Amino acid sequence: MRLRGGAAIAALVMLSVAGCKQDTMGTGDSGPGATAGGGSGGGAALTAAESLTVKGRAPKTGYSRERFGSAWADTDSNSCDTRDDILKRDLKQVKFTGGSCKVSYGVLESDPYSGKEVTYKRGRSLVDIDHMVALSDAWQKGAKYWDASKRIALANDPLNLLTVDASANRSKGDGDTATWVPPNKAYRCTYVAAQVAVKKKYGLWVTSAEKAAMVKVLSTCSKQALPTGGNPTNAPARFHAN
Repeated sequence: MRLRGGAAIAALVMLSVAGCKQDTMGTGDSGPGATAGGGSGGGAALTAAESLTVKGRAPKTGYSRERFGSAWADTDSNSCDTRDDILKRDLKQVKFTGGSCKVSYGVLESDPYSGKEVTYKRGRSLVDIDHMVALSDAWQKGAKYWDASKRIALANDPLNLLTVDASANRSKGDGDTATWVPPNKAYRCTYVAAQVAVKKKYGLWVTSAEKAAMVKVLSTCSKQALPTGGNPTNAPARFHAN
């Protein structure tokens, strides 16, 4: 998959982590497991979590999906929508319909949330593309005050997107780390590090309970890298949101 505009060159970093297995799911270009050239080890995720601003949750009033633009907008201008880009990045045995954009089939060999194998078939899919930092959670922690360009960027940033088992994802809802982590314990450190990375990149705050939960998880894998990369934090001017 081609790199997104403005993304750093991503390299897979394999870490030996005490108490937390480093999962490799989503470590493709600009994925949630990607780190900048040379990596960001030595407790970078834990340090970043500890640095996040703590505030109370703002009201959900005014939130709608449309405030983050049309679903799966092609903000990286590669002529493929964001959903297909992420499917192509995360699935194996990928097949396409009419060219090299629309993914018609693929296998999620090890779903990061449940650990099971899941087959994707277009039109009757058992997978979702999860916003690891849920859009309504982002709205309540800073995004309601942004301009539309930044919200559209967040909704389509590969750093915040992951192909996962649909049933596991829907149990999450719009929960943050304080209310939901993946049932698959081996992926929890990677998942929380990705949430930290997104919140730091976009300047989103966390609640005190959320920060405590992040620190608790990342303290079990203190060498966890902080993911980097993804798209710029402003979408191209041609995109609009209600």
